[in-house]
Amino acid sequence: MIIFPAVDIKDGKAVRLKQGLAHETTVFSPDPVAAARAWQERGARWLHVIDLDGAFDGAPRSRAIVRDICAALDIPVQLGGGIRDKATAKAYLDAGVNRLIIGTVALEQPELFAELCATWPGRVGVSLDAVNGALKTKGWVADAGLTVDDVLPRLLRDGAAFVIYTDIERDGMQTGVNVPALAHLAEVSTVPVIAAGGVATMDDVRALHPLTRTTRLQGAISGRALYEGTLDLAEAMRWIDAQEA
Repeated sequence: MIIFPAVDIKDGKAVRLKQGLAHETTVFSPDPVAAARAWQERGARWLHVIDLDGAFDGAPRSRAIVRDICAALDIPVQLGGGIRDKATAKAYLDAGVNRLIIGTVALEQPELFAELCATWPGRVGVSLDAVNGALKTKGWVADAGLTVDDVLPRLLRDGAAFVIYTDIERDGMQTGVNVPALAHLAEVSTVPVIAAGGVATMDDVRALHPLTRTTRLQGAISGRALYEGTLDLAEAMRWIDAQEA
């Protein structure tokens, strides 16, 4: 099981939002590159980066910062936010990003999403972000009019290499993970699934870990909890390693 520390970039800073709301912003570091480097030094094996400005605006806003993060790290980086055309996808991959997270395009432009998956097989995944099972797009501010079960078969056929599921109501709230929703998705998915939203304490890690043995759950993303210390990355990784020894 992989714990993915999150570095969310807004206005050039590393921040966290509550429930994806732009006005509910907490700045955790004025330097996203330093924040990324700190997670690697603490033992992270992957880094999860989101260009929040790109997600809201629909165009990349933090490409230079992302390039600097990739250059500073030895661990792989997955990135999402504002990737809505092939040129942007290529630019991020050329900048050193290992795999891309596609949200809005995957739901609203199926042909483009399939093309991205075919062009870079194994390196393009999808972010499914939901409130009460209803999917959101455009930085979580627009209703997609679809559910996870509506779109997952098509996304898998199109070539999605992995799926990130975010429970928006729990994101940044430190209220615990939605285990039933994750278990259902990870059972029906044929590609790795990553949990996001509400991963706040070791109890959440302990609740999710059994799913890695019986479903396609690969890991969990955590941001606010790691920054505020309710979840300790080193402790979580030691516990996971002990279970998997």
